[in-house]
Amino acid sequence: MTPRLALALLPFALAAGVASAQTTPPAGDPKATEQWEPVPPVVTPGQRDAAPPSDAIVLFDGHNLEQWEASKDHSPAHWKVHDGVARVDKTTGNIQTKRRFKNYQLHLEWQVPKNISGEGQARGNSGVFTASTGPGDEGYEIQILDSYRNKTYVNGQAAAVYKQAAPLANAMRPPGEWQAYDIVWTAPVFAADGSVQSPAYVTVFHNGVIVQNHTKLTGETLYIGKPVYKPYTDAPIKLQAHGDPSAPISFRNIWVRPLD
Repeated sequence: MTPRLALALLPFALAAGVASAQTTPPAGDPKATEQWEPVPPVVTPGQRDAAPPSDAIVLFDGHNLEQWEASKDHSPAHWKVHDGVARVDKTTGNIQTKRRFKNYQLHLEWQVPKNISGEGQARGNSGVFTASTGPGDEGYEIQILDSYRNKTYVNGQAAAVYKQAAPLANAMRPPGEWQAYDIVWTAPVFAADGSVQSPAYVTVFHNGVIVQNHTKLTGETLYIGKPVYKPYTDAPIKLQAHGDPSAPISFRNIWVRPLD
């Protein structure tokens, strides 16, 4: 073929390669990184409101997803917005913020449907990635799951640093009620050669209960295998459209305060 035609076809070849890489299942046994004991104690959360402060960047106020894009190709986010909430669309994939962040305070609220079905990881599964480093599930994930009387591995229940750190408590409200995360994210710092100068840390409040207390991360959160760091400077915040068969969850009232 002519050089001009080859150049014209190059973006399509690259896109096909990315799609193929995303659909290739990772090698190994996911159970090797599951932790089942000790089980975090159950704590009944109190009721509280969390309106955005005056200096916050409002990422979702119930009207539209203009601050968000599809993680896979940066096209407009296609999740459904209705009655002040955004519902996950599992057919269109993860969404992420158009803006990129480093260190910040984040607030978001999420709801598992009242009539949720399934068990374990197949029950209201989603996640918030404090730093998205790729179009799929790459990055640093705080797990979202229906953990109200739903047994699973503890480093995969709600408010876990996925496959790294179980929450200090299970502060879930029942399905149908709104849950709140308040997250303080300290991004990792990398040297010029890519080595880690300072690891990432995260503090998480779940419904007002502290569940991660300046937890040190040992790398990106992985479904299979041990965590590893990949150098980055700043990154979007990502919400996961998990492929489990249960009904999709919803989000509302999302805002962030950069701390750089």
